[in-house]
Amino acid sequence: MAADRDEAGERAAKQSPLIDTELEHLPPELRWREWMNRVEAVIFAASEPVTREVLARVVGRDCNLDLIVDDIRQELRGRPYDLVRVAGGYQHRTRPAFADAIRAASGQAAGKAGRPLSQTEALVLMTIAYFQPITRAELSSFFAREISRDLIGVLRGQDFIASGPRSPTPGAPYTYVTTRTFLSHFGLDTLRDLPDFEALEDAGLLSRDKLLAGEIPLSIATGDDAENAEE
Repeated sequence: MAADRDEAGERAAKQSPLIDTELEHLPPELRWREWMNRVEAVIFAASEPVTREVLARVVGRDCNLDLIVDDIRQELRGRPYDLVRVAGGYQHRTRPAFADAIRAASGQAAGKAGRPLSQTEALVLMTIAYFQPITRAELSSFFAREISRDLIGVLRGQDFIASGPRSPTPGAPYTYVTTRTFLSHFGLDTLRDLPDFEALEDAGLLSRDKLLAGEIPLSIATGDDAENAEE
């Protein structure tokens, strides 16, 4: 009997919310303000983008998270930071205009960017982003030259890429895919935010020949978006 009571208590504890999310005792205006404060506090305290599923734990069933975020962003107008959607979640990021001030405060010369991707690294990373999952052999075939394990190791070391599913080709080699770090670094919410490759080709702005020649979008080559969107 005691064991049954303990199990029932544990089940009840798991089912009970840690906080009151509905806030039905508050008038609508104060309830909305409390939801806004909770959402912003959770995002502010997190070191990585916070997903909608996580934010839903601190607001009521009838709370519209999109409107909550819109209201928070409206209040942040004129502030040196914003609330942005990136890597499948939400994160506070400083505005590009203050990038030099942040570098100066950290002892880095204003206007001096961190180590950019090399031309080859940027080309390979961009190809993986557009054609993932892709094997190293397929990358080598694409560029008509060997893509070394060391180069792949550099991109993995920066957590821009990770191993994907094994290829159905002979030997079942691993493929490579981009990561959430890649999305966050380049200020993307999902891979759908990449410029449409076919549209770029149709517009004559990018082609396989141009890619191989090194004519690639500046933001991918240099990481400027990430430099201008400090966390």
